[in-house]
Amino acid sequence: MQDDAAVRDLQQRLPFWDKLSLDEQQGLAASTMSVKYRAGQNIHNASEQCVGVLLIKSGELRTYMMAENGREVTLYRLYGGDVCILSASCVLQSITFDVFIDAERDTEVLLISPAYFLKLLEQNVHVENFSLKITADVFSEVMWTMEQILFMSFDQRLAVFLMDEASKTGAGTLHMTHEQIARYTGSAREVVSRMLKYFEQEGIVKLSRGTVELADKERLRNLAVLQ
Repeated sequence: MQDDAAVRDLQQRLPFWDKLSLDEQQGLAASTMSVKYRAGQNIHNASEQCVGVLLIKSGELRTYMMAENGREVTLYRLYGGDVCILSASCVLQSITFDVFIDAERDTEVLLISPAYFLKLLEQNVHVENFSLKITADVFSEVMWTMEQILFMSFDQRLAVFLMDEASKTGAGTLHMTHEQIARYTGSAREVVSRMLKYFEQEGIVKLSRGTVELADKERLRNLAVLQ
């Protein structure tokens, strides 16, 4: 990838760009390509350990773990402007667990070759610092997810999730199925449906096919902060 627009994209998205030599900048640009993923497409799994570093231009990715029985636990989701580094887990020697990454919506990314990124990582301290920061952010998100699963009741977890989603979209109505909410909260669809029905009976939400309207945000907020 060598066109001017693509190079400007790398300049804007990579804080270490100005710390690279001209040869490194040219090598990085040549080792990066634009890729589009369809909604529902699997990008990374246990058998594909080195897709590369993903700079998300638009869309949404979901990173999750899967148990042998097929149950999924969503670790975090990424959006336009975010960086996905677990898709290049061979670059990070400390990563010893398997994650899956799917495109939740049609998604466009800049894909950096893991081989060239590893080369930069080994020879440029600014790239190393960038990688460590992104990795620390990832584990902060993972620990927050684990904290919710281990220490929060499900009504509180669901309230936190609904409030977070409303904050992201800026809307009072979420367009999500119960199955999607179950994947994002690491629960079963039946559990989600029962709790949403309870919330509806309490006047906290209003349910319709594929949507959840937040009818009483104050009560939902109180549930979310309940210890």
